[in-house]
Amino acid sequence: MDFSRFTDGIVSFSQVHVWIVILIILGLIFFMIRKPKLFFSLLTLGLILAGLFYLVANMAGSGAEKKTKLLEEKEEQVDTNH
Repeated sequence: MDFSRFTDGIVSFSQVHVWIVILIILGLIFFMIRKPKLFFSLLTLGLILAGLFYLVANMAGSGAEKKTKLLEEKEEQVDTNH
């Protein structure tokens, strides 16, 4: 999974669920004005979780590609033996 697919998913979610995105933005603005320490804590937590999700999705994608490649090679070997 590359970064452009990750951002495309976020953009498509925000286009489909406009009201949810507006409420999230308003909530973040409220926390930024009223409780800046909580806002920056939530922002840091969100960035860390997004980074971890991207890392896990990237690793899972590369593992699935390797598995598919190995299965294709095995099928080719079986086809050549018969």
